[in-house]
Amino acid sequence: MATILDTLKKGTEYLLKHEVDDARLNMEHLIAHVLKIDRMQLYLNFDRPLEEDALESLRHLTKRRSRGEPLQHLLGTVEFCGREFKTDGRALVPRPETEELTAVLASMKWPENVSILDMGCGSGVIGLSLAKALDEQEPTVVLADLSPEALSLARDNAAGLGIDDRVAFVESDLFSAVDDRFDLVVANLPYIPRTEDTSLSREVQRDPPVALYGGETGTEIIEEFLRQAESHLVAGGMTALEFGIGQAGKLRLLAEDLGFENVGIRSDLSGVERFLFASKAGENC
Repeated sequence: MATILDTLKKGTEYLLKHEVDDARLNMEHLIAHVLKIDRMQLYLNFDRPLEEDALESLRHLTKRRSRGEPLQHLLGTVEFCGREFKTDGRALVPRPETEELTAVLASMKWPENVSILDMGCGSGVIGLSLAKALDEQEPTVVLADLSPEALSLARDNAAGLGIDDRVAFVESDLFSAVDDRFDLVVANLPYIPRTEDTSLSREVQRDPPVALYGGETGTEIIEEFLRQAESHLVAGGMTALEFGIGQAGKLRLLAEDLGFENVGIRSDLSGVERFLFASKAGENC
């Protein structure tokens, strides 16, 4: 009977053959998922034999992973800011860079009853993570997205965190269905140029196109967001957003031209300019 170690080796070889990055790590996650144990427990149980039903499940998942299906979709969950969120084909798989942006925002000083809008919320990871991190400030959190499928996933995640009664959900094309003003409007909107669709990895191509492509140059949706955002901020309110490689200069100039103050660009942990922060004129939050 095949052991965990046998299966790990064979599965890793199979995924490597199909050009899957981090093949061994992927296989470790799949085995741990099927056995319902922590990944690190595998190292203490390498000699454990696997029953045929477990092996059959692993064969199925490994084949799907070899065809480019994201690991997160196969596992059904992703960790984000220390919490587990449901993830599937209804929305973009959360990226590490987005987690960085959320952590920065969570570390800032915000007023009591801070009002937050997560625009283009997808699975809801930004807004819901902030709702949990800023719990003592009793925040008002609104999650908005053009996609009803994404909003349904965000609702699932809010319920999973036990805060679905404290979060509002709005189906909206940018601010078309949003009337209120907020202390913070945060956004991770599509920013990939249409011309780059053939260069994306197999995994990224499994994400909904509406969550990926920002127009011919990639910044069209973000530019329209910035044009509308100021009127949905309280005096001194902040907008924060993620953008793509090489887009910092154009977006900084636009934000400044639109009258935003304290416009700043921040790099991600890889040193790539990735985030824009800007404030509406008035007292700071």
